[in-house]
Amino acid sequence: MSLRVEAPAATDRLRRFTAAERWIHRTTAALMGVCVLTAACLYVPTLAVLVGRRELVVRIHECAGLALPVPVLLGLASRAFRRDLGFLNRFGPHDRLWLHAVLARDRRRSSRPAGKFNAGQKIYANWIAGATLVMLATGLMMWFTHLTPLMWRTSATFVHDWLALTIGVVLAGHIGMALGDPEARRGLRTGSVSRDWARREHPLWRP
Repeated sequence: MSLRVEAPAATDRLRRFTAAERWIHRTTAALMGVCVLTAACLYVPTLAVLVGRRELVVRIHECAGLALPVPVLLGLASRAFRRDLGFLNRFGPHDRLWLHAVLARDRRRSSRPAGKFNAGQKIYANWIAGATLVMLATGLMMWFTHLTPLMWRTSATFVHDWLALTIGVVLAGHIGMALGDPEARRGLRTGSVSRDWARREHPLWRP
């Protein structure tokens, strides 16, 4: 009598992110969350009164801001992370089609081709990376007041405050998109996604 061996359920899933990439994302998200929350406690009067201890909140905000680029810099040691950075920094004809479909409110999956990352994810990743660098530079100008002229510090404060507000809005949109896609969240949590999801959302991705 022969025994039939069934294929394991794991074959229905594709590896999307390595453990190193998942920890980079989690650590960066945690540091960004601390920056946003402490900024809110510094600039929203109601929260400022509720939390108090402004000096401590300022120190936490500064330390989290300085540490924000560290996970990405350490992550450069990962080949998979460097490869994904290459994907995020490379725009192709299919990305233009994806953006055109979004702007035209064309919800057909066939009109939104995407590789491992779609055009929206690429734009977000590049924008948040640039915004983080600007926030770091302006924050350092505000912190080390003796290194720059008063006009520079005033301009840095203006840019820092308004860009912080913009980052908060963009992050809210990013979180909202993630909440609407449980399989994408599962990919960041476990490192794997279903083949059906990959075929539907990222048809040009070849793991």
